[in-house]
Parts: sequence; C-alpha cells; structure tokens
Amino acid sequence: MSFLRHCRAATRSIPSSRGLLFSASATTPLILRGPTAYRAYSTQAEKKSRGGALIALTALAVGAGAGYYFFSPALSTAKTSPVSPPSPDSGEVNYQKVYNQIADILEDNDWDDGSWGPIFVRLAWHASGTYDKATNTGGSHGATMRFAPESEHAANAGLKAARNKLESVKTANPAVTYSDLWSLAGVVAIQEMGGPTIPWIPGRRDAEAIAATPDGRLPDASLGANHLRDIFYRMGFDDREIVALSGAHALGRCHPSNSGFDGPWTASPTIVTNGYFKELLEKKWVEKKWKGPKQYVDKETGDLMMLPTDLVLIQDRSFRPWVEKYAADEKLWFNDFANAFHKLQELGVPRNGSEKVYYFKRTDEQ
Repeated sequence: MSFLRHCRAATRSIPSSRGLLFSASATTPLILRGPTAYRAYSTQAEKKSRGGALIALTALAVGAGAGYYFFSPALSTAKTSPVSPPSPDSGEVNYQKVYNQIADILEDNDWDDGSWGPIFVRLAWHASGTYDKATNTGGSHGATMRFAPESEHAANAGLKAARNKLESVKTANPAVTYSDLWSLAGVVAIQEMGGPTIPWIPGRRDAEAIAATPDGRLPDASLGANHLRDIFYRMGFDDREIVALSGAHALGRCHPSNSGFDGPWTASPTIVTNGYFKELLEKKWVEKKWKGPKQYVDKETGDLMMLPTDLVLIQDRSFRPWVEKYAADEKLWFNDFANAFHKLQELGVPRNGSEKVYYFKRTDEQ
C-alpha cells in the first residue's frame, strides 16, 4: 500500500511499519472493462524473500472523453533533471512498447511468489503518496526517491531492488523519465496481474535531491483510523478512497527485514481480486504471538496476516460499509480502485487538461 505493505529486499536493517497502505476514490466512475485473461502466478511457498507488498493509490475522477481535473503544479521551484525530455508526450516515445518491456520482466521465480508486480505497485505508491496538498509538494512528479535521505526512509526499505530492476527498461528508453517509468510500472503490474484498466498520462519530470520530501508522509501500519485519515486527507482522499486503495493489500506480502511484519494478506498474492475485503470479513483474526510488532493472523490456519491498519477498516463505522460493498462486488471495487490509483499517480503533476491519456492493452490482448 500504503496502502501497502512493507516487504523485504533490501538495504536497511531497521524495520518500519510505515508505508503499508492504499486508498481509492471514485467520484466520477471510469468506464472500465475487466480483463478476460491475465498473467497469473501460482501461490508458492515463501522463497528467500525479497521485495513484495504494496501501496496506496488514487485517481482524480476522470471520465473517458471528459474534462480532466488535476492538482496544481508541484515542485515548480525544483531543478529538473537533464534526463527529462522537452516534451515527454510529444509522440517520440512508444509507451505501449515500454509497457510491454516492463511486463516482460514481471515474472521471476527467484522473487517473491514469482512476480515483481507487487513491489512495482508499492514503488509507484511510495513515489506518489508523499504529496501534501497544503504545500503542493511531493507526489509522483520528481522521482526524488533516487536520492538520500528519501531513499533511506524506513517506509522505502526494500524499494531499491524495484528501482534497480527497472533500470534495464530505463536504459532502453532514455527519453522516459524515472517519474513516468515508476508510475507506469505500477499500472503495468496491476493490469498484468488481472486488475482493472488504469488510465495513465506521461509528462512527469525528474527533480534534484533538493526537492526530496521529509520523512513521515507515508502511513504507519501500527496506528489507527485517525492516522490513516491524517495521511490520506493530506493528499486529498476521502474515506471511500482509503478503503478502495487498501484493497491492493490483496497483493504481496510483508517481510520482517523491511517492515517488521510477516506474511501475505491473501492466498493469491500475485492476482488482483477483491479477496482482501472478503478475508477481512469472513475470517476470525487473532493477535499473533511472537516477538515482532503487533499484527494479526487468521485463527484457522495462521498462514494469512492483517495489520492494525487493516482491521481498522472493519472497526470504523465509516470505513466498514465500503469493505462490505467491495467484498460483495468486485466490479465496483475495480472501478473505484482504478479511479483512485490514477488520482494517486497524478498528485503533484502539473497538467493543463490537453494531455493524451493512455489506456494500455494487456500483453495477452495484443
């Protein structure tokens, strides 16, 4: 998540519960079609775990063919990187080709559950979820996670592996900024793992280290409802969006070496479904007895886990109705999640409303 979830991978030895969440908004539903086929990876026994987990995302309501509404420009005073092209949307880049190149590196039997998809979603979320609407700073415009100290924030533990994995695509497409590459990787991962079609717009520019955001802007999975609202309201999300984005916890798993937490949320961590919401409501969750941070496991098997911020969704009177709706209607959740994820990707990106919007074909549709 943040929404998402922390996972292992990397270079930090200090676990952190930050950055494990998602959120989604749907004030103007997108007309989306669910995939009839998709890349799926069978659930496997946990390998020498590395990155995994997920994130929170959101989309400013955008109707197909309708007007687009975005937050005002962010990072306007930041120095732009020389790698940024004069006009990223000038037609010089074949973005469907870039999409396919990212899709080609998703499957990997030596990575968590055989897929890089979950950690790519987490990367896209953490690059975007730093937005602050009050100061108009942060967001996906800038890719400042390339620099310390942001790259070393505890919430970003393990994401160096995802950034490195995408370097081959960056090398093959030097005109594509890191900001666009990371956000596109999140879209690719969601669609190729069976999720909804996510509208995507290029044009983000890379910034220098001076534009990096302060620590503490991503969710802390050990805290409660007030914390979630503080984090997501700061970005411009509402309760419905918070729950919708949290559904991305259907993907990935946590690793003690990253967040301190351990385990997957669902039995199919590489397939996008509304299973997260069903698990929350249908299983009995008990506190795990161990020396790690407070988390919960399903009473029946102990194989699945939930974080304190997950259980808040069924304990809070405003969050719970959306959990129930999404558990009963996957199509509704897909639609709301697609809107919210797109909104998240657009946070802090200057737009004028005339940009081309891409709806990518999945690899099995080409």
